[in-house]
Amino acid sequence: MPTLRFAPMTEEQYDRYRQHAEGSYARNIAASGAMPLPEAQEKSRRDHETLLPDGLDSPGHHLWIAYDGDTEVGMLWLHVEQKSDGPHAFVFNIEVRQDVRRRGYGRAILETAEEWCRERDVVSIGLNVFGFNHAARSLYEQMGFETTSVQMRKRL
Repeated sequence: MPTLRFAPMTEEQYDRYRQHAEGSYARNIAASGAMPLPEAQEKSRRDHETLLPDGLDSPGHHLWIAYDGDTEVGMLWLHVEQKSDGPHAFVFNIEVRQDVRRRGYGRAILETAEEWCRERDVVSIGLNVFGFNHAARSLYEQMGFETTSVQMRKRL
């Protein structure tokens, strides 16, 4: 199992990430069948603007690059919000570089995030996953994530 370290994104990394993330999220929304690509692109742009109005300085949001040694292997965007029973975290995005996938980095990123959250007495970690992303769903289930809701549709 890889041992990772997280480093906060730099402004330059964030600018590259934001451009990539908006496009990737839009394509995933469209691939899920939730809406056509033009509407998905607008939704992605709005969601990112709403969630990260101040970029890296948006309150409660943590954007990290994951490194294995000196090699950048992925990233994590985690939001922590205080609720009546304590802080709760939500993974808005986790990515592993395409050329190093299937080597345990996704699991290692999540385990590092869990450790960071435990150190801060975070009550739970949530996330969303697109239904077609079977590999991610399998990993999350293996790691103890439970389904809290299911959205379904039928194409006519």
